[in-house]
Amino acid sequence: MQFGFCVMADIDEIGFFSHAEALGYDSVWVADSQMMFSDVYMVCALAARQTKRIRIGPGTAICGTRIAPVQVAAMATLNRMAPGRVVFGIGTGNTAMRTMAQKPMKMADFAAYLRVLRGLLDGEVVNYSFEGRARPVTMLRHETRFMNLQPRIPLFVSGFGPRAMALAGEYGDGLIFAIPPRGVPVPQALAHARQGAARAGRDMSGFRNTTLTNVVLLNPGERADSDRVKRAIGPNVMASVYYFYDTVHERGIDPPPFLERIWKPYCALVEQTPPEHRHFRTHEFHYTDLHPGEAALIDEQLIRDTCLVGTADELIETIRALERDGLQEMLFASGNFHKWELAERFSREVMARL
Repeated sequence: MQFGFCVMADIDEIGFFSHAEALGYDSVWVADSQMMFSDVYMVCALAARQTKRIRIGPGTAICGTRIAPVQVAAMATLNRMAPGRVVFGIGTGNTAMRTMAQKPMKMADFAAYLRVLRGLLDGEVVNYSFEGRARPVTMLRHETRFMNLQPRIPLFVSGFGPRAMALAGEYGDGLIFAIPPRGVPVPQALAHARQGAARAGRDMSGFRNTTLTNVVLLNPGERADSDRVKRAIGPNVMASVYYFYDTVHERGIDPPPFLERIWKPYCALVEQTPPEHRHFRTHEFHYTDLHPGEAALIDEQLIRDTCLVGTADELIETIRALERDGLQEMLFASGNFHKWELAERFSREVMARL
């Protein structure tokens, strides 16, 4: 099992990358959300300059905010700075798009986008349509100056539903997905990826998988809803609530069962903001902070419904079971200062014993 972090792009916290590297982590991925965080590629570039071993890249870059050739140019530039230790996560961009009151890219458009990414990353000539004009394109001069397509840049597709997971198998070198309690079992996710690979006539040799998850490392005798835990993981818990607020209201459906008991008071908090600015409010503190009144909604059950929770011994048992199921890497999402302590404690109390 490999371990890494997914951090919010913060130009003032480049030191976390070398901190994680020194602690033995394998990767640090960087969230891309243009209305809230620093630019993802600037952060990755600075991190590449200050590290020597750790893998770095967007986790995930957003297809709706940059055209495919621009994404490839950014990644190939990063690959020239840190050859062979970059990772390229790509997703449809729920939060990045929602902060502009836009919806994430549809699956059919995502598939077309991935086709272009795949071809350009492989140095191929691909048919690319821009503003209705289709023409062949390829990355120029990458063998001599400016950017590197070699060593090969691995493409990880973010997929939280069956169709997106299948696209990872069809076009990607790896899959980023969510495990229980908020996701699907590892074998089920990999089965969807295999279906996509079969559709494209690809085999799964070398295909990697990684999960984006929330982790709570409890002190002996500590409750899962202690003040310390709430401060550290509360923004992660509420990120799940933010996601479902949009889904429930757009589709006219009921909230998922794990949110039923807090749904009305949460909606009352959001609806203090005028409707035309509500998309500012719902995602503003994504993984970073809590709005007034949100901490009171977070109880032990909600934490356990959205996070991997346990003492070091319990987390080791959980991780070993996930590894037996085929999971290869775990990414811990974090957007506040508690990630420094979590990185140190998890490395010492869990990683060192695995």
